[in-house]
Amino acid sequence: MPKLKTKSGAKKRFKITATGKIKAGVAGKRHRLISHNAKYIRSNRGTKVMAKSDVATIMTYLPNGL
Repeated sequence: MPKLKTKSGAKKRFKITATGKIKAGVAGKRHRLISHNAKYIRSNRGTKVMAKSDVATIMTYLPNGL
């Protein structure tokens, strides 16, 4: 059997926490921030834990973890 490769885009975008959850950067922080209010910008600071429905898809991109 050939080895399973990790998607190179996924290893740059996601990290696995110690408890096995997946965290990623929040979208909507790069440009056009003047059209968003301050609450939106504050709430999207840092990283977020991905939803359970998205984790199943992301784990197919990371067969060997990170």
